Amino acid sequence: MNPPLPSPPAAADAIRGRVGSAQPHDSAHLHVAGAAPYTDDLPEPRGTLHAALGLSTQAHARIRALQLDAVRAQPDVVCVLTAADIPGDNDFAATPAHDDPLLAADEVNYCGQPLFLVVARSRDAARRAARLAVVDYEPLPALLDIDAALAAGSFVLPSETMQRGDAAAAIAAAPHVLNRRFYIGGQEQFYLEGMIALAIPREDGCMQVLSSTQHPSEVQHKVAQALGVHAKDVSVECRRMGGGFGGKESQPALFAGLAAIAARHCRQPVKLRPDRDDDFLITGKRHDFRVDYRVGFDASGRVLGLELELASRCGYSADLSGAINDRAMMHADNAYWLPAVRVRSHRCRTHTQSNTAFRGFGGPQGMLAIEQTLDDIARYLQLDALAVRRANLYGIGERDITPYGMRVEDNILPALLDELAASADYAGRRAAVDAFNAASPWLKRGLALTPVKFGISFTATWLNQAGALLLLYSDGTLQLNHGGTEMGQGLYTKVAQVVASELCVDIERIRVTAADTGKVPNASATAASSGADLNGKAAQDAARQLKARLCAFAARHWQVAESEVEFRRNRVRVGPQEIAFAELAHAAWFARVPLAAQGFYATPKIHYDRSRWQGRPFYYFACGAALSEVEIDTLTGEYRLCRVDILHDVGRSLNPAIDRGQIEGGFVQGMGWLTSEQLVHAADGSLRTHSPSTYKIPTCRDWPREFNVAIRASRGNSEDTVFRSKAVGEPPLMLAISVFLALKDAIGAAAPGVAVPLSAPATPEAVLTALDAVRASPP
Repeated sequence: MNPPLPSPPAAADAIRGRVGSAQPHDSAHLHVAGAAPYTDDLPEPRGTLHAALGLSTQAHARIRALQLDAVRAQPDVVCVLTAADIPGDNDFAATPAHDDPLLAADEVNYCGQPLFLVVARSRDAARRAARLAVVDYEPLPALLDIDAALAAGSFVLPSETMQRGDAAAAIAAAPHVLNRRFYIGGQEQFYLEGMIALAIPREDGCMQVLSSTQHPSEVQHKVAQALGVHAKDVSVECRRMGGGFGGKESQPALFAGLAAIAARHCRQPVKLRPDRDDDFLITGKRHDFRVDYRVGFDASGRVLGLELELASRCGYSADLSGAINDRAMMHADNAYWLPAVRVRSHRCRTHTQSNTAFRGFGGPQGMLAIEQTLDDIARYLQLDALAVRRANLYGIGERDITPYGMRVEDNILPALLDELAASADYAGRRAAVDAFNAASPWLKRGLALTPVKFGISFTATWLNQAGALLLLYSDGTLQLNHGGTEMGQGLYTKVAQVVASELCVDIERIRVTAADTGKVPNASATAASSGADLNGKAAQDAARQLKARLCAFAARHWQVAESEVEFRRNRVRVGPQEIAFAELAHAAWFARVPLAAQGFYATPKIHYDRSRWQGRPFYYFACGAALSEVEIDTLTGEYRLCRVDILHDVGRSLNPAIDRGQIEGGFVQGMGWLTSEQLVHAADGSLRTHSPSTYKIPTCRDWPREFNVAIRASRGNSEDTVFRSKAVGEPPLMLAISVFLALKDAIGAAAPGVAVPLSAPATPEAVLTALDAVRASPP
């Protein structure tokens, strides 16, 4: 039985902005007015210079000569910097691999790799000058895709294996066996605000950096290393980002480091903001994968043994590929019990951009692998795909241990799937789709209902910590700072709601200030869907410390028992009298009571032995399900999304309006990954799809004609999260797997009983190719 769930104080029911209320995003009024200042909007200090990067045009080559005289000779150019001008480490790697140079020195490893930095009095002057460099290259063999890297044995990290039981023996003994290979495409983060950094020299050799980053502490350390100084000499601040989606977790350190080097060299502030095309060419994307599976199963579709080979294109350096591929492996089970399983992961080194974090962090690729497998089983046995999924679900009290040894506790998925199937009329619509397909020769419809079980926590245990600083002023208002960053997801609003509920004050009394390494040190990245879990808990700790201090003071000052001190909305009852919260704050200040509290939180229970692939890497699982219906034109491959029904569990929601927005946005972003967004490299390794004109993210036209999103009624998280909420940042993206499999179902309707060879993304061209293949296949 779950433990009793704590509630906000009873008086919190009337508080504006309390936990559980649909409080608007704290910057919404600025967003809609175009008045929210992002890094590029901030006033530039007097004398600010602007930088631009010179980029490689070769995928792999030795640099024989770098001729920069014409660049230096351009009007308004102040200086040109190369790797030789870096005073500290020429590296911004997110791991100890030290394989990510700020500027290439002797060899280039992908088209778009930075070679030099031009600093000029205007951004346009710097950009124009950067194009005038003459580089003499000695071309070297280039590996551009997963297949080539595997054939050459080229890896950024050693391959890993996770297994339980004897999968090969289980497959050999199974009555049915399937094997298949398919590919999963990458994805550009396409944050609306591009990469940017403004470095400002301060007194005594210190450096201030304003950076659009999800990880200010990492930027701080990487800038310090590049300058050859200590962390204490660098401060990094980020008030808000115009989107991040993982792309601003590790790679903003490149731009911040180069801006800081230039600022140190010129002794003037320097801003570095690449244009959208250069941003595309320089930065990493979601990893694309090759998936090979061999599965044995029985007549009901239940998996008996599975061998899964996952190979990803990591690019030229490790970046975060180790953790991303680990998470892909740990999500290759998704919602399903796999009695005998072997998952092998290959981290391929290619001469392309170093791929990096993206919402889901490997989880989406792992989930798609098992969902494709189950879908193929259902088609082979000519069973309903939902029936096959239900047959393989984790059980309750049995069949509930993941391949990495973690028990699936509080398993709501069987009930959640039943609820969605009933509320969205899966059975009736399945029959209607089948009837439509039987009567329609050219238009075909498809239907798919898929679950999501996503682990919440950083798989690196030490990252699961957070700090917060809460200041109470003598007028009764508060200022809150924590290590989380705001990228549009509403984190600042949610954490302010936590403090408002704990202290029983209206949210207007609380100001959340910019993430700042000078206030909260050593913060983890705002990533892994853990922003509210970690920072909300740290802020809650700070608020409870402050409340306890005020309560004790009030009891002493007015000579009553602490039990007679009760916080109400913007007021405090002290024995028989009631005073304003501001009055209590002023009295406490006058009595020299400290009115600042430093909160801290470390996620409990988690532990993980990566050498054995065993432990509890996640605090809990966030779950949901989606039912998608599509219609395709079999003559053109074009399709439309007719209807989507989503049921998602967010525990006890901190803010249902923000959570709903995250569910909708995550789903549409996932739909783009699996349908329209295609990264195309030319034969020379250059990226062809490097602008909005060639890279197609979803638009309003792609929105489902009917979009029903429901937050599942919940008594809260069984684990002690902040007010028993659940993470909602990443899990909804994987709900879009239902769209991909609905398209596959519609293609299959054109040739029943035939395997559908569809890889992602399912562009109209890919759909048409798959249609041609199934029509040409024997039944």
